[in-house]
Amino acid sequence: MTHDIKTHLSDLMRAALMSVAPDQADTSIVLERPKQAAHGDFACNLAMQLARAMKRNPRELAQLLLSEIPKSPFVGKTEIAGAGFINFHLLPAAKLDVVRSVLAQGATFGRSTAGGKKKVQVEFVSANPTGPLHVGHGRGAAYGASLSSLLAYAGWDVTREYYVNDAGRQMDILAVSCWLRYLDLYGITVPFPPNAYQGDYVRDMAEQMKIAHGDKLVRPHTAVLDGTPGLPDAERADDEAKAQREAHLDAVIARAKELLGEEWDYVHNHVLTEQLEDCRSDLEEFGVHFEVWFSEKSLFDTGLVARCVDRLEKAGHLYEQNGAKWFKSTAFGDEKDRVVQRDNGLYTYFASDIAYHLNKYERGFERVINIWGADHHGYIPRVKGALAALELDPDVLDVALVQFAVLYRNGQKASMSTRSGEFVTLRTLRDEVGNDACRFFYVLRKSDQHLDFDLDLAKSQTNDNPVYYIQYAHARLCSIFAQWDGDEATLDKADLALLTSPYELAVAAKLSEFPEVIESAARELAPHAVAFYLKDLAAEFHSYYNAERMLVDDVALKEARIALAGAVRQVIRNGLAILGVSCPQSM
Repeated sequence: MTHDIKTHLSDLMRAALMSVAPDQADTSIVLERPKQAAHGDFACNLAMQLARAMKRNPRELAQLLLSEIPKSPFVGKTEIAGAGFINFHLLPAAKLDVVRSVLAQGATFGRSTAGGKKKVQVEFVSANPTGPLHVGHGRGAAYGASLSSLLAYAGWDVTREYYVNDAGRQMDILAVSCWLRYLDLYGITVPFPPNAYQGDYVRDMAEQMKIAHGDKLVRPHTAVLDGTPGLPDAERADDEAKAQREAHLDAVIARAKELLGEEWDYVHNHVLTEQLEDCRSDLEEFGVHFEVWFSEKSLFDTGLVARCVDRLEKAGHLYEQNGAKWFKSTAFGDEKDRVVQRDNGLYTYFASDIAYHLNKYERGFERVINIWGADHHGYIPRVKGALAALELDPDVLDVALVQFAVLYRNGQKASMSTRSGEFVTLRTLRDEVGNDACRFFYVLRKSDQHLDFDLDLAKSQTNDNPVYYIQYAHARLCSIFAQWDGDEATLDKADLALLTSPYELAVAAKLSEFPEVIESAARELAPHAVAFYLKDLAAEFHSYYNAERMLVDDVALKEARIALAGAVRQVIRNGLAILGVSCPQSM
């Protein structure tokens, strides 16, 4: 009954409403849990909702409604509070019924059908495969994985997808960076562009090419920089110098392609394969799995990008200016129009992104969720505008923004620039604090809130460390069961009426919130709510454990308390599974 107690209370209030104000029958019934236990288990603001329409004092209406609420075997007391809230105090038996529900349903307790098995695609991480994942990518990975699990738990048919940017300039930069380091291995020194990728992983890939192919990829190296623009002082930070450095790098890439010919494709594919595999294994080790790795290049190979741009043009949403084709994104709320095809005929990243979203719709997803960095906020209106221009429903697309995570070690920020190579990798962070702390700490805040990752706290074995605090509660519960050494199959017959202490009733009340937390968190795309809930549940259990003996001499009372402990253990497992965090049996 506890799982549906809100429905039961809502039915009681609906009956009272039909008696007091039948002409207001369409008024929604809202039930919330009061923040203070003294205010009951649920509160309803129906009287205040009706007050304006009925031109009556809300407390007077509350009294009328209260007098018409049918009797219930689950409600011990109803009362009016504040400006006109109706508070419900449940009977202990109604609160404790959740224990049987948890024990019976096990790993499925809290699962919802709210998603209706509708197909939803969650696209996240999607970092350019130009270097190891850093701690900033880690937050998007943890959030996306937890959100996907949460949505699946709430009844959605979830597809997790990684969009591989394998067709753009960044991959060309990585390829030429690797080739230049390869030339270094043969004593061929070519001035290395300061805006190329410079991490040790680039040298490692160059070593691999040397081992596999010897000097096969060496070409007339003295010609590499012929005809390229002069390289400005690397220390200059003005826009002109930056533009010159980018032009110089583009020229080096063009010369490398010319000198290597068909072997350029090998170099390009080599760095792509190596970095993508590194990314995939890093994420797998982090407990982050994808059903689909979608290639940006495939959008061009299948002609979808060209088809998409042609469709926009035929619909009158493009215009030409200075030889380039522009999408009229200002007509859809964007701050300025955007180029989809340059004057040299090449399509922009935005064009392939439009095509990718068209592909998502064509695959039949009923909901599409993109997880982007907060710096992509301005990108939302142009993508939604392009969908509208393609006569697709832009409301199918949700965008969840993830703020950058800043890692603090010894009070110092760590730089995370993938081109300079001065970054802290996700793998390094995982090695230092462990997967569990990484997964939990990354989702401790709303995704669009700034996150400072406190390494000292994450590694501490104290109650201040939330993941340790929750896992320790689970380990304590496992220890109780190990000492009891009874038959768990008999717990469904335990006499729960013997659980009368305030601590026991508080634990049971917290357990009953879990299904509501799941539905609310899924609706708000907020896995952090699950983390907060688990912390609160652990706190209720620790308080109970410290106040009461679990393994008492009274066999019936002992079994009742073990049943309650089993329910807490199960809900902790269910919640931590959603967050991708393990449940150690001992600590």
